[in-house]
Amino acid sequence: MATQTKPIITMKMGGEADTHALTKMKVRDLSISTDEPVERGGTNTAPSPTETMLASLIGCTNVITQKIAAKHGIDVLGLKIDVTAQLDRRGVSLEDEIKVPFPEIDLNIELTTRGDDTDVAVLQMDLSKYCPISKILRESGTKINESWTISRP
Repeated sequence: MATQTKPIITMKMGGEADTHALTKMKVRDLSISTDEPVERGGTNTAPSPTETMLASLIGCTNVITQKIAAKHGIDVLGLKIDVTAQLDRRGVSLEDEIKVPFPEIDLNIELTTRGDDTDVAVLQMDLSKYCPISKILRESGTKINESWTISRP
């Protein structure tokens, strides 16, 4: 009998402010931090919270693409993901309440696969359906421009 997984799980994380810019957090048995660059009063020891959001998009794109590929028997031989984002700084600088902090994100995906065009189309279609970080950003009003470059060995 297959083990059933719960559809909704509880995730917990805690953090403590070391300084006004440096936050140290724990999740599972891991430690992570966010910080600001020196020019914004930080110590530049970790990515900023907004950079961490973009890193989460890259990580989620990798994980979900790989899961989709495995589900459909598509070989992923290489995957490179780059993000360029527009950030409306008026919110983080307390100038104005901003409804959409990231108005636009360019998500560039370089995929090396033996899969055919139909396989690639499955990856492209399902990625936006299943990546939770992408969904959060899109639902907030962010326009994500996905650009796929496909190469085959």
